[in-house]
Amino acid sequence: MSMVQLVVSELVTNARKYAPGPCLLTLEVNGGAIEVSVWDSNPTPPAILTPDPTRIGQHGLEIVMAVGQSFAIHREPVGKRITTAIVLADDPGGDAAGRQL
Repeated sequence: MSMVQLVVSELVTNARKYAPGPCLLTLEVNGGAIEVSVWDSNPTPPAILTPDPTRIGQHGLEIVMAVGQSFAIHREPVGKRITTAIVLADDPGGDAAGRQL
């Protein structure tokens, strides 16, 4: 659940920081994962930066994509929706299930 909280925090922070107006958070349990979806009113897709350990800040989407089982950006009639799925259980090998590292 801490990964879900982290992802929600990163996505909602980005929506509040970069989009004027309201945002909408949806959480849905689907087949052992929680689908996190954040809609905001800005139609511009976020810049997905390449990993850079020397960069200070702007690592939110890196984190979301690293811990998520999936990641998608959908344009909406107004704004955009970013969706990711976080698996709720770790695998027996010790790695968090679903990571795309």
